[in-house]
Amino acid sequence: MKKTSPYLLGRGVFFFFICFIFISCSEDANDDQTRKTDNKLALLAADRAFSALSEKEGMKSAFIEYLDSNGVLLRPGILPVAGAQAIDYLIQQSDQDYTMSWDPRYAEVAESGELGFTYGIYILKPSTYDTLIYGNYTSTWRKQTDGKWKLLIHSSNEGLGQ
Repeated sequence: MKKTSPYLLGRGVFFFFICFIFISCSEDANDDQTRKTDNKLALLAADRAFSALSEKEGMKSAFIEYLDSNGVLLRPGILPVAGAQAIDYLIQQSDQDYTMSWDPRYAEVAESGELGFTYGIYILKPSTYDTLIYGNYTSTWRKQTDGKWKLLIHSSNEGLGQ
């Protein structure tokens, strides 16, 4: 019986160890990429559900439902409105004369999976005019402990957005 050199045995163990580390790292990278993709898709789905609620029940109801308790609204001509004041601000708004919807075009989620942002195009459909008003928006989101996404900061501006 031929003896195996300790040197060759050591190289074989070393080679096996390197292969094991490489495979483990590859699996972790794949898991991270899958998790990141899943988080992006979940955030886009939350933004689309937010838009669907706005179309169905009105912009005010949708914002009240999706706004984080510390959420901030950035609106033209006024200082940022945050937290309970943001809810009060929304309650005072009338959304009877229009329907608002939007189409998220992009999402990104932090590595931690706790924060993310979306941006896209909104469409305002006045009920008294046969016209559409387009604009751009961006939303920063925070994932809640129950896994739902809530608006942390929302800003929009009128302008061409197709």
